[in-house]
Amino acid sequence: MILPRYFLERVYLPTSTPGSWYDRGGVNLICKTLELPFRNNSISPDPWHASCIVEGVHLFVLQPPRPDRNYEYFRCVHAPGRNWYPDTRMSSILVHPITYVSGLLGCIGVGSRFADLDNDGIPDMVESTKKLLWMTKNLPKAFELEILKKP
Repeated sequence: MILPRYFLERVYLPTSTPGSWYDRGGVNLICKTLELPFRNNSISPDPWHASCIVEGVHLFVLQPPRPDRNYEYFRCVHAPGRNWYPDTRMSSILVHPITYVSGLLGCIGVGSRFADLDNDGIPDMVESTKKLLWMTKNLPKAFELEILKKP
């Protein structure tokens, strides 16, 4: 089975990695994304040491709500050099709602647009929960996401 492929184009900044997620044709914008800066794919419980996910093609699947997360979200099945759970054989990298980059630990936060909500000069995410809800209802249950640096 051939899965649909979406594209995430990033801009690498010292404080964050904002991006744009496009449809299968690479034309229509699905959402804006916000990730931690690239720090050599490092893993840490501290957002000031963890890294965004590496560039490449990654498989994502829709996940049901859980007691600690009362909404559907997407999970990366595998990412080289990242934590994964032996019981599910999936990575700890999620696509989930986010407002501030400091709330991430290597996941991809999604939303409608960027704004500097706390006036610190670092992009923040607007309408994140609303955008993720739209994505879980409109994107396939499994897809590939090709992550690359914006030309």
